[in-house]
Amino acid sequence: MTDQPTPRVALERRGPVLVIALDRVDKRNAADERMLQELALAYGELDRDRDLRVGLVHARGDHFTGGLDLGDVAPKLAAGTLQVVPEGGLDPWGVQTPPVSKPVVLAVQGTCLTLGVELALASDVVVAAESTAFAQLEVARGILPFGGATIRLPRLGWGDAMRWMLTGDRFDAAEALRIGLVQEVVPTGTELARATELAERIAAQAPLAVQATLAAARAALPDVSDAAAALVPETRRLASTADARRAAESYLTGTPVAFRGD
Repeated sequence: MTDQPTPRVALERRGPVLVIALDRVDKRNAADERMLQELALAYGELDRDRDLRVGLVHARGDHFTGGLDLGDVAPKLAAGTLQVVPEGGLDPWGVQTPPVSKPVVLAVQGTCLTLGVELALASDVVVAAESTAFAQLEVARGILPFGGATIRLPRLGWGDAMRWMLTGDRFDAAEALRIGLVQEVVPTGTELARATELAERIAAQAPLAVQATLAAARAALPDVSDAAAALVPETRRLASTADARRAAESYLTGTPVAFRGD
């Protein structure tokens, strides 16, 4: 009998709330292909199950996520073989598939990089620990954000979006609150409890009305389907450049990288 691999994403049903926990603590919850797929399957389950009304996403350990595990993901990106959404799943970032039809509340702490920022942007209510550090640092890795940051962050304010996406600099929870990336900042260690309160408050409302409200709000947003469709192909092109290979080597070795524009 073959042992099953340890899940990267843990699920727990608490009545109508599906609690989704990133669980790759030894890697600071950095996402490899398997974690991405397990998260997509969790969102698919949330979407399909009539008894589930709200998703509550958090991460175990000290950090929400260190971003992409480039050792696993970068070669697949360059080769065009990365599969984020398996059968039965939904793209948690709502780029490759329609978004989940039910609200998602997010709790973040520690380090929240790249796809973590984009997951916050794709969620509906975000609670951050006051010590959280954010960064959208794909430009430092030779690629572009492909989980929707280029679509959603400019909605919060063009200058703020460009300030953080084009530099890859880190910013704190107070700045995340100022620009609208998160809705509440709470003392470190209380973020999951507060997010749980909000998820349960949403789950106590009429579910069809909640889902209709969410759908109506999304329908009022501009059509970005063309921009979304271009993200993965453009990322694949960038991932195959020499600069991206240098950045991946830098990620693995910890040595500085000098970009050359090739």
